[in-house]
Amino acid sequence: MTTSTSTNSAQPTAARLDFGRSAPKAFRALIAFDAAAREGLDPALVELIQIRSSHLNHCAYCLHMHTGDARKAGESEDRLHMVAVWREARHFFTEREQAALALTDAMTLVADAGVSDDLYAWAAEQFDERELAQVIALICTINTWNRVALSTGKVAGTDER
Repeated sequence: MTTSTSTNSAQPTAARLDFGRSAPKAFRALIAFDAAAREGLDPALVELIQIRSSHLNHCAYCLHMHTGDARKAGESEDRLHMVAVWREARHFFTEREQAALALTDAMTLVADAGVSDDLYAWAAEQFDERELAQVIALICTINTWNRVALSTGKVAGTDER
């Protein structure tokens, strides 16, 4: 008997594991990595990176959480709406933010084309070495959080922090 399963199901049909409870050491390590990655970065930039990665990964749970965090931090609705189409709406974002968003795109979709030398050089012009390392680490953490949320069936609007 052959069964058909959808790999793109928008909503899980059965309860899934609680990652934090089931893998507490890994969960705490990810929280620590996330906190270390954010250290010293502008909170608005942090949220833009997290929102963009969540768009690309189709992670509604994280997208809802980070757009809410961005609003609480004073981010404008105009900019929040433009993150998904930032390349067509560059005037909403500083050159530094654009470089971070471009790096987020490349790292999130790394299997497509990698991170080009030109993109890396542009990002390196916008951030000092420590900041660039922090941005790279942050992009890694949000991609990991997106994957955890998607694989464990987190539901948008149920922020469990």
